[in-house]
Amino acid sequence: MSIMTLQQKIISTKLTWLFATACGLSVANVYYAQPLLDSLALEFAISHAAIGGIITITQIGSALALLFLVPLGDIINRRSLMLAQLIGLMVALMIVGLAQSSIMLLIGMLSVGLLGTAMTQGLIAYAASASEGNNQGKTVGAAQSGVFIGLLLARVFAGGVSDIAGWRSVYLGSAILMLIVSILLFRLLPNIATRTNNLSYSRLVLSMFTLLRKNRTLQVRGILAMLMFAAFNVFWSALVLPLSAPPYAFSHTQIGAFGLIGALGALAATKAGIWADHGYTQKVSLFSLIFMLLAWIPLSLLEQSLFALFIGIILLDMGGQALHVTSQIMIFRGDTGSHSRLVGIYMLFYAIGSGIGAITTTITYTYADWIGVCFLGFLITMIALIFWRLTLSYVSKQSIEGS
Repeated sequence: MSIMTLQQKIISTKLTWLFATACGLSVANVYYAQPLLDSLALEFAISHAAIGGIITITQIGSALALLFLVPLGDIINRRSLMLAQLIGLMVALMIVGLAQSSIMLLIGMLSVGLLGTAMTQGLIAYAASASEGNNQGKTVGAAQSGVFIGLLLARVFAGGVSDIAGWRSVYLGSAILMLIVSILLFRLLPNIATRTNNLSYSRLVLSMFTLLRKNRTLQVRGILAMLMFAAFNVFWSALVLPLSAPPYAFSHTQIGAFGLIGALGALAATKAGIWADHGYTQKVSLFSLIFMLLAWIPLSLLEQSLFALFIGIILLDMGGQALHVTSQIMIFRGDTGSHSRLVGIYMLFYAIGSGIGAITTTITYTYADWIGVCFLGFLITMIALIFWRLTLSYVSKQSIEGS
């Protein structure tokens, strides 16, 4: 396919679905291990106290990808980069699936976290660059919907396949799926010209801090992402505690199924992208934060009503996904030559927020039970809403200066 100019980029429905599917399958690789920890502990004679290190090493790989791999899309042809990373991801999956020692398992998991994250965020940046104009929000929203569904279904897929054919088949089967994706991407991805800015690799990585210092929208939306994902993890990290205790005493499989309720958030992501294309980014942000804030009221009634829990999950996930997509669209507006670095920086805020939420929620539950967890989530969301309102003029000023 010939190189397309910025004015010629019109993304097809087929390619939009491909971006969504590829994003979902890529990010799922990072989370397959969570329901398989017992099997891995038994296979490699790792204690249950230490097996959590599998998740930790995968997340370390994800953080390294955001800093050192994702930015490469700004200086290397993105189509070639995606295909090279796909090959690397397939190799990493096979290393995990064929590992005969704990060392090989850890090396494979680190590589899966590294390349799975690089593929996911690189594809989102690619989708933004390939669809500049009136349909950018729709395309980014669809890609983010794929990520969200991939996150939700990863645990279900891994648990089901493992029960039928063993844990190794999860990773070997995923390697086959990624091979199919690589063939489709090779055939359909547009070959977009990279805006070469003559940066060396070291200067490219260091320039991420310059972008953060100068880009007010990135600063604001990054902090909003940190607060949003902190609130998310406050809820999802603590949910297992009241549901596994009386009067419910649900199994881990039953508790995991509650995540599927949040699939409606994927619909919100797509709709938010469409509304953003029509210029309603700040209105979407406001209503997203209000939905998240209201969600904590029914969530606090968990011990009295599972129906209230369902309503709360839907509100929380719809609001969170809509805000997430809107933030990405806002930071992608502008020079396509920095899209990869921008998404890398933005997702680092996400990682920090996730860590803060996971740490604070268990401490809060210990001392204040479920109602304390909900108050913490409400407080973080309220801070996010106030922060959004106070920074409206700050972001608008950059828009005026950049016009």
